[in-house]
Amino acid sequence: MADDKADGNPAEEVQVPIIEENERKQAEVPPKKNIIPGKFFQVKRISGLLSVVSFVFSLPVLSSVIWLLYMKSYDCEWLFKLPSLQIGISIGLICVFFICNAALFLRARMQMVGIVVVMVPLTVMFTIGLAFLGANSMENRRIPATPLWFEMKIHDNELWSNIKECIYDTGVCRDLALTSAKLKSYDFSMKKLSSVESGCCRPPADCPLQYVNATFWEKNDQMQTDSDTYNPDCDLWKNDRDALCYDCLTCRQGYMKALRSKWLKLGVFLVCMALLLISSHLSLFLVTMWELHIS
Repeated sequence: MADDKADGNPAEEVQVPIIEENERKQAEVPPKKNIIPGKFFQVKRISGLLSVVSFVFSLPVLSSVIWLLYMKSYDCEWLFKLPSLQIGISIGLICVFFICNAALFLRARMQMVGIVVVMVPLTVMFTIGLAFLGANSMENRRIPATPLWFEMKIHDNELWSNIKECIYDTGVCRDLALTSAKLKSYDFSMKKLSSVESGCCRPPADCPLQYVNATFWEKNDQMQTDSDTYNPDCDLWKNDRDALCYDCLTCRQGYMKALRSKWLKLGVFLVCMALLLISSHLSLFLVTMWELHIS
């Protein structure tokens, strides 16, 4: 009996440390993540929806390329070398379209690389759009088709000499004279004129001149003008159809206004699309990281 007790005690003493060791190892094993199926599928659904939204937002970018390539250049625009700028922007927008959609396919494998690669061209696109709108007044003088760049070109007399010859060759004022030949003074004043017709084909409205026809105006001595506000363009007006108001500042400003309108619209488009794409891709990146965290 004493021998049996002596033999049993060591076995119990060996078994107890083994059990304690197993319990300690089990305690060290990290608990498995409690994944809620409903929550996972909800995040998956949001991720898929944002992918579709990002793709849809990229489609107008591709459409704008077609618009830029097939849009007719404004009269004499080639003198500013702006058609080549249109082609350059079109190529850039094609690159933006492919980069944005490539990032959608690679987002699950390379999240950080994808978001950085897609943000770089979108930031450039946003900056160029702001420049076209004239938001960056310190730098946009160097960028073609921006407001300060156009302002600088207005005062280039050598360039303007070529532009006014080109405007004359297009027959803008000649066509206005033909279409307005039978109009009386009041009817002509109510006629909607383009900025080029208003600035180059007729004298400024504040000049002491009386309407005869669209391109012929007589001096009206009965009109009184204030010497402090006298418009110097009034002295530059000539009834000669080869001269008219082509040397007037109003003609330069009218032509630049017509030319700028297209680039202002492009600037608005670039800014809006860049903001939409940046928002959608950032949201998609955050949802993707959330999806990887709970999976």
